[in-house]
Amino acid sequence: MLLYTKIANNVFDFVVSIFGIVCITAGRAGTCSDFALCVQCAITFTVTFERYLLLICSLPITVTALRRIQFLRVPMNDQLQPLKKQPRAAKAGRSGTQDDIVYAHIFEAILEQRLAPGTKLSEEALGEIFGVSRTIIRRALSRLAHEGVVLLRPNRGAVVASPSVEEARQVFFARRMVEKAITELAVEHATAEQLTELRKMVSDERDSFSRGDRGAGIRLSGEFHLKLAEAAKNAPLISFQRSLVSQTSLIIAQYESGNRSHCSYDEHTQLIDAIEARDAALAVNLMMHHMDHIDSKLNLDEESASDDLHAVFSHLMLPKKKAGRSTAV
Repeated sequence: MLLYTKIANNVFDFVVSIFGIVCITAGRAGTCSDFALCVQCAITFTVTFERYLLLICSLPITVTALRRIQFLRVPMNDQLQPLKKQPRAAKAGRSGTQDDIVYAHIFEAILEQRLAPGTKLSEEALGEIFGVSRTIIRRALSRLAHEGVVLLRPNRGAVVASPSVEEARQVFFARRMVEKAITELAVEHATAEQLTELRKMVSDERDSFSRGDRGAGIRLSGEFHLKLAEAAKNAPLISFQRSLVSQTSLIIAQYESGNRSHCSYDEHTQLIDAIEARDAALAVNLMMHHMDHIDSKLNLDEESASDDLHAVFSHLMLPKKKAGRSTAV
């Protein structure tokens, strides 16, 4: 910046001196009819030229700043070169800031129970996987911690939350209360379009379990309850439900028994029918039965998800190139 300023001053002094001499000489010689006008012209040129010169000299810095701003505004999909493909949820189009997308990927992995409770979430490893800075990773982890599914430990990093038995009971108690309120409001406010979307989700859930994609089925089951919360048209309940659904997924991953039969899609279909019929009492009873069914499959033994970050997000990573050429023997 100092170099640009020195150049600006030298060029400015030289041009203004030449122009001033020409204007005043022309006025005295009678070339210009008004000598005062020549002086005024010289002054006007001086001020205008100074402004343009300063603008030009600051241009390199301005361009650099604009490039930085433009980089920050580029969608993450254009920056994540390591991403091999978008995850299943992104097929419908996932947009947002970089930390929004990282948050969504990790949240989805938790819903699908691909991340085991207690998994260490290394900022360095996640930054390598997603191709973003540790600052971006840290923001995403902070959001997940706010929802109770990630634990931020001072000087030790973040881990996927590992709810205790007592915490699991408290989460399920809160979930029952929230589900009851959501169901009652959904009976009152759910539109025909929203009910159609819910039925489509149930169909996708059934197809996922039928083809053996248990992770996608579990995720869709959780997203069904989030979509139902949207139909209730109560913003605080949607926020509560998002946190409770993800925590429930962790609890199921940590404490679910060996019997992993899933019939939630049948229960979901019955629930939609009751909501469509505007039968609040039946809908609430069906929801409580659904929660009882989930609760009945829990114990204190089994952990089924993975704690290997690279294994969980392997579908997002391109294979690494070999360092050198192979030599024929």
